[in-house]
Amino acid sequence: MNIDDPWPTLDEAEAQVLEIQTKLHRWALDGPDRRFHDLYNLVWNPVVLLVAWHRVRSNRGARSAGIDGLRPKDLPPGQSLFLFKLHLELRARAFQPLPVRQRRIPKPNGKTGPWVSPPRRTGSCRQR
Repeated sequence: MNIDDPWPTLDEAEAQVLEIQTKLHRWALDGPDRRFHDLYNLVWNPVVLLVAWHRVRSNRGARSAGIDGLRPKDLPPGQSLFLFKLHLELRARAFQPLPVRQRRIPKPNGKTGPWVSPPRRTGSCRQR
């Protein structure tokens, strides 16, 4: 994808991501010892970012803010300035993730367990 090309629609992006995933899956099955060396290009690919952001916006945690104070539901869906800036930072390898907010929450068995709230920028980069 050229950087001057317009960003795809969500449907187009989902189809392209499925195609990428299918190819990677096929290659992994064909060569179990194969190593995938340059997957970073997929991280900053606009179609991957668009699908990841859609998934972050549609999951249960989208109503609460991350440590960065950003609630995914408050940002416009799809091609926002937020995604474009994230794309540029990732492409330039200048992206620096923020720390996560961690708490211990009580469990039904009386013990406590970890609860983690990543910054929303980081969540969209980590989404699979």
